[in-house]
Amino acid sequence: MCFYRVLDIQPGVTTVIGSGGKSLLLSTLGRELPGTVILCTTTRIYPIGRTLCTPGAEEVRQALKRWGTVCIGTELPNGKIGPPRQSIPLLMEIADYVIVEGDGAAGLPLKAHAPHEPVIPAQSGQIIQVVGFSGMGQTIREAAHRPERYAQLAGAELEDAVTPRMAAAVINQEGLCGRVLINQVDEPSQQAEEMASLLQVPAALGSLRKGWTSCLF
Repeated sequence: MCFYRVLDIQPGVTTVIGSGGKSLLLSTLGRELPGTVILCTTTRIYPIGRTLCTPGAEEVRQALKRWGTVCIGTELPNGKIGPPRQSIPLLMEIADYVIVEGDGAAGLPLKAHAPHEPVIPAQSGQIIQVVGFSGMGQTIREAAHRPERYAQLAGAELEDAVTPRMAAAVINQEGLCGRVLINQVDEPSQQAEEMASLLQVPAALGSLRKGWTSCLF
């Protein structure tokens, strides 16, 4: 089953937050969605696929006619791109779907959000949180971006091993999303199903790398 169907991605703006596969989810949605797609960020990301730096609105329109999906943003000195110069309402007029990455996780599978995170456009109709299942069994210090905050939310110590119950508790306490994708589940897993069952919002299991996903819990 396609990720966009399992996650119920609708036309308009969807913001992707969390850790353990956000950019890969953007790339996957860019390939799957049945319409024109703009990929961008409210913070900073590495370019995803065909990317235009600081394009004009007409250039974006032409790129969408040619390719169907385009990543846009403002060029940054470290090889990443920042938010596009166009407003989100304008991007909504240009493309059927606008998929926004709303925070960073330093490449780690788990994350706790600082007070200024995530950066979610007001027009966002849905917020998807990605969590990396590969973080299970690792210590909070090893696996989590902002580990001190993660430990505080989990009621745990930095050297404690992360469990599905702990990971679900952090997501529930933050309460930032409408759906969760538990990514990096490379094979059927009772632990992953346990995590999904403990979440307060619908969740899906899957592996973006291997290209499979389950139905919502």
